[in-house]
Formats: sequence, structure tokens, C-alpha cells
Amino acid sequence: QVQLVESGGGLVQAGDSLRLSCAASGRTFTFYAMAWFRQAPGKEREFVATINRIGSSTDYTNSVKGRFTISRDNAKNTVYLQMNSLKPEDTAVYYCAAGRRSNTRSQNDYDNWGHGTQVTVSS
Repeated sequence: QVQLVESGGGLVQAGDSLRLSCAASGRTFTFYAMAWFRQAPGKEREFVATINRIGSSTDYTNSVKGRFTISRDNAKNTVYLQMNSLKPEDTAVYYCAAGRRSNTRSQNDYDNWGHGTQVTVSS
């Protein structure tokens, strides 16, 4: 098991940037592929981005490509989500997740989750 704690959320205006962080503790961080998911009010949780164990491969949902960047620092046991050009439709609770399978968008492949951090983008 790995414990995950997200931070960096907040209230911003459209066009602004935020960087989310997810600090991991417990089992070896490099055992895990990492991902970000989000859940908007009244909607199901959806995939945002994922990165493999060594940071050499990433994948993004279409709506954030070119605006969001996922990265990881294995020396700091931390994964990041840099979010630029934020839009009101990016408003959601953002969750960090860890799993043993790389390059997957399925929530079922991630068995460690953080509690989430709220991102609110005003128009």
C-alpha cells in the first residue's frame, strides 16, 4: 500500500495556472504508475492523466492535452499536475492514484487513492 496526499488546489480565474502535487509514502514509489482523475459536481470521476514508473511515458484525456502536464520526481516521491489555461469546465475535485499497471486510464487499475483537492475555475 502507498498513502497519497494531494495539495495545491484552489480558486482561480479562467486562463490562470495551478500546480497540483501528490506526495506518496509507504511502499516504494517507483513500484507504481501514477495518475490524476477528477470528479466534477454531479458527474462521474474521469481520467485526466497518467505517467509510468520512470516518467518516460504519459497519456492525457483529450480535453486537457496541450494544457496539462503530468510529471513525477521519484527522489521526492511526488507526482505533479501542472494545469495551464484553466477553464471553468476544469472545476472538479482532483484525485491522485497509484497502480501497478502503466499506461492505463481505467480506475480499476489503480488501487491507492488520495482524498482529493478541490480546483475551482471561475469565468
